[in-house]
Amino acid sequence: MSDIKQLARETVQALTPYLSARRIGGKGDVWLNANEAPDCSEYQLDSKKLNRYPEFQPPALINAYADYSLLKKNQILATRGADESIEILIRTFCEPGSDSILICPPTYGMYAISAETCGVTVEQVALDSHFDVDYLAVEQAVNHPTSQVKIVFLCAPNNPTGNMLDKQKLVKLLQATKGKALIVADEAYIEFSPQLSQVDLIAQHGNLVITRTLSKAFALAAIRCGFTLAQESVIQMLSKVIAPYPVPQPTAQIATQALSENGLAVMKDRVHTLNNNRQLLQTALKSLDCVTEIFPTTGNFVLVRFKDSAKVFAAFANDGIIMRDFASKPRLENCIRITIGSKAEMESTLTTLNSL
Repeated sequence: MSDIKQLARETVQALTPYLSARRIGGKGDVWLNANEAPDCSEYQLDSKKLNRYPEFQPPALINAYADYSLLKKNQILATRGADESIEILIRTFCEPGSDSILICPPTYGMYAISAETCGVTVEQVALDSHFDVDYLAVEQAVNHPTSQVKIVFLCAPNNPTGNMLDKQKLVKLLQATKGKALIVADEAYIEFSPQLSQVDLIAQHGNLVITRTLSKAFALAAIRCGFTLAQESVIQMLSKVIAPYPVPQPTAQIATQALSENGLAVMKDRVHTLNNNRQLLQTALKSLDCVTEIFPTTGNFVLVRFKDSAKVFAAFANDGIIMRDFASKPRLENCIRITIGSKAEMESTLTTLNSL
């Protein structure tokens, strides 16, 4: 090991980084591995003030998201994507070396990575046999006499299985963990099933936090803009820890336009189109002999279990279609996640599968 590597914290030396779609790479013309939107909108940028630091929380952006989310301005914190929200929640509420977070695998990998880089232990309560949250087991883990769990991360729609949260069971969990832990609902994909959002519970539950992003339905993955939604007391604590200029001015400008009346209409049209494409893909998958299981489809992706995922993945690669392979993950053997793209991209996907 080089001298420089030895200078790094031991946890970082041993850390396996999160392999994002871009870090994994791939060669092809059809990118269906990162749950990105297949299109993008055009926005106007004012570059006159690029010599000035941006506002800590740009008022126009916060006002726009408050209107969109039906929350108060003091219940919103803008972040560099939802990933920064995950990190600052851990940095704010977990003591390194003593506290823990709790995750429900299989789920989004950045919860564990963020905790490990902060020196915070990761505890697990596996999803049940239907890949839903085992609420009773989570409650028991948090309330165990020796528990040091400060944050529970629940992804809904869950990435990659697509499962949603049960509102009544979530309320019971919030009540049972009040004063002991934050319950974080990651709603990165909620625009594809907005009626299932938990945002209305924030008013009654001080330990509920919701994370959101403009990367998916808003087709703005490149600008890295997310939001943390919670009661004011949580937002105040996070504001102490987050970077002094978390939202670049160009990002704020584009995000504010995306949240305008016209921008929201464009987003909703996109969601309608992608949800239709998702339904068409799901229907077609049911008739394929190579498919053994189709997971719930509540976001802009669908997880599919194949008889031989290695063969399927190789066929996609040969046809220039880049997918996300989950076959090595526990309980997801032979599974591939397919991002819902344009109609043409879905047709290309089915052409490859039909060839098998």
